[in-house]
Amino acid sequence: MNAVILAVLVMLILAMLRVHVVLSLFVGALVGGLSAGLGISQTMVAFQNGLADGAKIALSYALLGAFAMAVAHSGLPQLLANWLIARIETEDGSTAQRAVRVTTMLVLGGLTAMAIMSQNLIPVHIAFIPLVVPPLLIVMSRLQLDRRAVACAITFGLVTTYMFLPLGFGRVFLHDILYANIKDAGLDVSHVSATHAMGIPALGMIVGLLIAVFVTYRKPRSYRIDTGSDSGEEISGPVEIDHRKVAIALVAVVACFAVQTFLTWTESEADPLLVGALLGLLLFMATRVVTIAEADDVFTGGMRMMALIGLIMITAQGFAAVLKETKQIEPLVTSATSLFAGSKPAAAFVMLLVGLIVTMGIGSSFSTLPIISAIYVPLCLSLGFSPVATVSLIGTAGALGDAGSPASDSTLGPTAGLNADGQHDHMRDSVIPTFIHFNIPLLIAGWIAAMVL
Repeated sequence: MNAVILAVLVMLILAMLRVHVVLSLFVGALVGGLSAGLGISQTMVAFQNGLADGAKIALSYALLGAFAMAVAHSGLPQLLANWLIARIETEDGSTAQRAVRVTTMLVLGGLTAMAIMSQNLIPVHIAFIPLVVPPLLIVMSRLQLDRRAVACAITFGLVTTYMFLPLGFGRVFLHDILYANIKDAGLDVSHVSATHAMGIPALGMIVGLLIAVFVTYRKPRSYRIDTGSDSGEEISGPVEIDHRKVAIALVAVVACFAVQTFLTWTESEADPLLVGALLGLLLFMATRVVTIAEADDVFTGGMRMMALIGLIMITAQGFAAVLKETKQIEPLVTSATSLFAGSKPAAAFVMLLVGLIVTMGIGSSFSTLPIISAIYVPLCLSLGFSPVATVSLIGTAGALGDAGSPASDSTLGPTAGLNADGQHDHMRDSVIPTFIHFNIPLLIAGWIAAMVL
């Protein structure tokens, strides 16, 4: 068996058997490296070299968690939570059913809109999740809102936006990576509209979201209602609302997002998440919203909240480095597609399926595109796919697996926010729901697009 497929399968099976994701990634990388003939020493060296690439990401997420805790300490998220709770409670403290339905849609719609804007309008990626989601958990518990639906809503916004709209991260994915690699492979697609090519795949994502929200997870689900996390820290801020602190928190959030947006749009080499979080924390310290005496508890609590996602991201970089070191990604693509080279429908399906496997292993669609483009373009040309269909096919193959991968920040981000009170499992409540509701419709939609465009 191909080492890449074996490594990904081992990782996924162990993760679904409730083995910790970090350990699953490590064992999967070890199995993949050994099966490719790298040997234990070369496998470990590749894994260790990959770990270094994830250190900056982990530090950025840790500081972002500290910034989120400082925002919560100001009382700003609690103000939002109190307003939403007031909408669903009647004068006698009971819950008004109509208000519950309206507020549920308001929460789901609001989080989906934030996820969409985080990719293009204010390109901060998952930075908004630890700021907004943990304080709303008590509201979701009151609403008995199934958090699997929330995870699907957030992941939809994170993935669909960059694969369809050529703005912000979408411009990086579509133009700087997808179009550039297709051009390097010998096909000019400068005249192809990205929204036209990726429109049908995006519709597949929309169908998956609607099924998740209105069919699969529409029934109420009970959660423990409290205001603390498992470790005992407050996640909803102080009970007393200090309007001065709230105003400063608003300024800090705007400043943080503004800096991240500026650095992203100007394509600065400085890490936007890292710089933005540091600026926000300094503003809180300078204005004494977080005093010197409180700083240690606030920072430690916030970093603890994001520690897991940082550790998984570091390990995922090591896993991806081993997969690349095996040199078996390109043979996988070549051998799989050559089996059906005479049939456009079969070849398109296999190309999408291989993209799904590779992306689920690497954990990033942005890293998958350069690997598969060089092989897919000549194959698409030989089979007679149009330039629009080629863009759609390769773009979909790259995006497949981002939702539903245990190592993708599109699933790790929602888990980090929704599990702040310890009631949301990464594999069962984020990875599996998003895999089912997005990868399957996206696979079908991508195949249809390749056939009709």
